[in-house]
Amino acid sequence: MKNSLHQQSHRTGMLTLAADLPNICSLAGLLCALLGIYYAILGNFPAAIIGMIWAVVFDWGDGIIARQMKGRTDEQRAFGAQLDSLIDMVSFGVLPAVLLLSYGEFSPWFLFGAFVIVAVSAIRLSYFNLFGLIDNSTYMGLALDNNVIILAFVFLFDGVYSKTVFSILIYIVCMCTAALNVAPIRTPRFKGIWFYVLTAYTLVLTAIYGWMLWSK
Repeated sequence: MKNSLHQQSHRTGMLTLAADLPNICSLAGLLCALLGIYYAILGNFPAAIIGMIWAVVFDWGDGIIARQMKGRTDEQRAFGAQLDSLIDMVSFGVLPAVLLLSYGEFSPWFLFGAFVIVAVSAIRLSYFNLFGLIDNSTYMGLALDNNVIILAFVFLFDGVYSKTVFSILIYIVCMCTAALNVAPIRTPRFKGIWFYVLTAYTLVLTAIYGWMLWSK
């Protein structure tokens, strides 16, 4: 008992671990996701998409920062991995589910789709936490962040079709990506130059959706 208390007294504080630079980047992504959820509930979909796509940038960025930093402790790395996984659940599970529900005006028909998105996210993240990558550059199934990248592009066509037709379209897109998330297929892990491609993509989409907001 005394030994357990002694070990506990030497644990690093929660806020100290959270103040690690990669974890601050992860929390910035969580803020983007929260803003995305907020605006999705309000029905402001361009603003929601901006928050959602920037959550992906910060999700990729925290890993890049973590790999480049030297002298991080095992505690910091382990804490960062857990924090990243929990934030992914919000950014790539809860946020897209709320977006789908809100676009469907919270119809019960959209509740099943929202559940599938959240459930698949939980299953995939649990599987990844247990088994990790197949190798250094390959995932089993489609990574969750790809769902958001695809959905952000599809939403550019909002207004081209009637709301009924477009709601069915995004429902189908969400279900297809969810199926790919847990499919027994190998998909590449995007890294290196792909971060700059993602950043450019995000800036372009931010400008487009920002213009949509300004022109309303």
